[in-house]
Amino acid sequence: MKRIGLLLIALAIVSCKNDTKKPEHQSTQKEKTQKETTSETTESNSLIYPEETHFKSLRQVTFGGDNAEAYWSFDDKQLVFQSNNKNWGVNCDQMFLMHVDDSFENTTPPMLSTGLGRTTCAYFLPDNKHIIYASTHLGDKECPEDPLRKNGKYVWPIYDTYDIFVADLEGNIVNQLTHEKGYDAEPTVSPKGDKIVFTSTRTGDLELYTMNIDGSDVKQITHELGYDGGAFFSPDGTKLIFRSSRPKTEAEIKAYKDLLAQGLVQPTEMELYICNADGSDLKQLTNLGNANWSPFFHPSGEKILFSSNFEAERGFPFNLYMIDIDGKNLKRVTHGETFDAFPVFSNDGSKLIFSSNRNNGGGRDTNLFIAEWQD
Repeated sequence: MKRIGLLLIALAIVSCKNDTKKPEHQSTQKEKTQKETTSETTESNSLIYPEETHFKSLRQVTFGGDNAEAYWSFDDKQLVFQSNNKNWGVNCDQMFLMHVDDSFENTTPPMLSTGLGRTTCAYFLPDNKHIIYASTHLGDKECPEDPLRKNGKYVWPIYDTYDIFVADLEGNIVNQLTHEKGYDAEPTVSPKGDKIVFTSTRTGDLELYTMNIDGSDVKQITHELGYDGGAFFSPDGTKLIFRSSRPKTEAEIKAYKDLLAQGLVQPTEMELYICNADGSDLKQLTNLGNANWSPFFHPSGEKILFSSNFEAERGFPFNLYMIDIDGKNLKRVTHGETFDAFPVFSNDGSKLIFSSNRNNGGGRDTNLFIAEWQD
């Protein structure tokens, strides 16, 4: 469940919103064009903090609600993302489609999920005409309860009614890929277009599995106790990067098992792990403390971009960091005071989409932003 863990940072949100003054005199068309271009550049630059040198430009896509987990089509022309924006007629996360140049300040994107139950983690299939996503709608058409705390601890729900479906871009479900009892969710697709990795509780713990695009040939990838999830393939499809809670002490193991028995996990202590696509050569990549999550491979395949609050004293801020796949050369990428997460590179490596609390007027909205990336 690569979901929006926002309440960790909701109490201390700051705004970098800027207002642009209108011209006070009549302008020629050339002057208007120049001013419009300058205004767009100024607005883009105002969204970028001075230390964020990897962003050549930055554009805001959504303007309300919680928007996250935006993933590119294989041809980089479209994206699918999840949102709970009530202005779009939904009460909990549903899947929406956007074209790469779209902006939804005053418009509503087309919904690709059924509008029933709760959904998470959509991803494009190689034909660019279908997506996969997880949904609870077969268990109940209503939004499931969303517990946020258990015994004073921040928790994520692991709904046992999640299954993985295939839908076309008109929102029609054309296939169901999982049928096992329990949680099946968090699917992502290999850039090679041949495999899907997902998280499942089918053996009693939250483990990673791979399957073919059509749902066949399911193989278990991880085998150690802990929440293994949020996995992504490397650009060449040979490796997996993911997050894990991995309880160690007796007390940690008991707490993890007790929560899991109630369909819950506590995501506040997670590190990143990397392995081959078949699960071999498993290594712990980070040892930073706090929550390290939403990892994604850099286009080179030699680095990982991820979100972390390891430098935070009160649970926030979350910022984006980059680290080599051997665990060296850790570098901070974003420099906000609230929440930056879910970074995903376009397939050609030129753009990065991520979720952020920046420019939200001091509220709790989490929006999507697209950056032109520069190394």
